[in-house]
Amino acid sequence: MGLIKTKGIVIAVANSADNDKVLTVLTSDIGKISVFCKGAKKNKSTFLNVSEYLAFSDMILYKSANDNYSLNSGEVIELFYSLRTDIEKLNYATVMTKIIYDVVQENQYSEEILSLLLNSLYVLAETEKNLDLILSIFEIRLLALLGFAPRVNYCVTCKEPMLESMEEFYFSIKDDGVKCKACAKVDKGAIRLSKTSFSALIYILNAESKKLFSFEIPQEAIEELRILAQLYTTEKLEKEYRVVRY
Repeated sequence: MGLIKTKGIVIAVANSADNDKVLTVLTSDIGKISVFCKGAKKNKSTFLNVSEYLAFSDMILYKSANDNYSLNSGEVIELFYSLRTDIEKLNYATVMTKIIYDVVQENQYSEEILSLLLNSLYVLAETEKNLDLILSIFEIRLLALLGFAPRVNYCVTCKEPMLESMEEFYFSIKDDGVKCKACAKVDKGAIRLSKTSFSALIYILNAESKKLFSFEIPQEAIEELRILAQLYTTEKLEKEYRVVRY
């Protein structure tokens, strides 16, 4: 019980009573929490910006005796305003926040996940990088942070080392990693990867956070990564997340 200082981003907003909101906030130290925001819908509310979807802010929260949180004060760090005015980019941001909403729990240490989400949203908002590539990078790296990193250094069946100089690579959704050509022949669900997309997968799993998005690949490789990331995310999270396309 008492005041708690934290940083958090609003990943969902629900109305409560006439002028109030209930925010779902991803924080670095206390995970995903519900925060009651009194009077947030009033035009002159000091919480007007802090309570917006995708607002990243310094927050001071009041935690009650029954472990409920309410917003005491807040100062916006980043609004990601350009995402909320671009319907296509907003759709990609929405998929990211839906996944985060489902996988992060209260009292879960989430600093790396919060950093990944913020970096992904920044690249989405401030660059012209391919949107499918951004989402694929986000999904693959998030799954790794959640403990679902695929095995990519050797064939998951025969244990043959996988070298980037090899001619063909295959990814097995059901077996959580790459397979050589011979072993992939008996796995009808294995996805063929080009050298470029395989190298990109290795990079995504191992790159420093600040350099995670600092590469470009051809459209064909982007499509291979998109399919891999989408199917692997569906398999591991047992739910399908799709971008609305226009």
